[in-house]
Amino acid sequence: MVTTTLSDIELAHKMANAAGKVITPHFRTEIEYDNKDTAAGFDPVSEADRAAERTMRDIVDQFRHKDGFCGEEFADKVGSSGRVWVVDPIDGTRGFMCGTPTWGTLIALRSKSERVCLGLIDQPYIGERFWGTDGQAYFQNRNSKKKIFTSRILDLSAAKLFSTFPEIGRTHDRSGFKAVAHKVQLVRFGMDCYAYALLAAGYIELIIEAGLRPYDINAPIGLIEAAGGIVTNWSGQNAVNGGQVLAAANQSLHLAALDLLKDYAD
Repeated sequence: MVTTTLSDIELAHKMANAAGKVITPHFRTEIEYDNKDTAAGFDPVSEADRAAERTMRDIVDQFRHKDGFCGEEFADKVGSSGRVWVVDPIDGTRGFMCGTPTWGTLIALRSKSERVCLGLIDQPYIGERFWGTDGQAYFQNRNSKKKIFTSRILDLSAAKLFSTFPEIGRTHDRSGFKAVAHKVQLVRFGMDCYAYALLAAGYIELIIEAGLRPYDINAPIGLIEAAGGIVTNWSGQNAVNGGQVLAAANQSLHLAALDLLKDYAD
């Protein structure tokens, strides 16, 4: 145990720095991948995923030993503080495997009340980091740091909509996605967690996905809400547990998309 004056956001940066040092040497190399989901399809994982999560777990154990920990690769740790660090060491391992720099490390802190109070998305290969807490969000690269805000576009017909997979979720999930997709200006796929960073930074307005896990969405929730956006499930409720997720740049777009999705909500 270490007594420290590190703030939560400073600790999140420390975790991201450590994970990046573990992950980047493996990117665009001949690293081996295992398939975690042989029954349902292809869900790759590598030693880079596992090693980065172990590194972040060790840091939380060292500096916040009373906090819980939820990650993609290992069993959850139940803490005594009521707070939980929720991480995905490499969100977008398929992209990582293909050499695209759209993957990232996700770090979130969830409070006792199930509210995400901090969210960080790090892309260490290109040196970009996005984070938000206490109603303020930031972007930093190797040259500068600036505050970021979500888009002010209010009309659905002018919005840009992203999702990771064209074959989003189940049949009724795809139907819900298409209901919104037909109304927007532009639809794009395949950006993994980087799309959520783009939404927080004001470049796109909507993300619709299904079948997410807590470690997929907690960090984007913290980041986007701090930048002025809204993230809920398709019923308009808290999305910390994943499932069907709608992220919007502002309330107007959120309500318009939610109205089209509500008939397809679980």
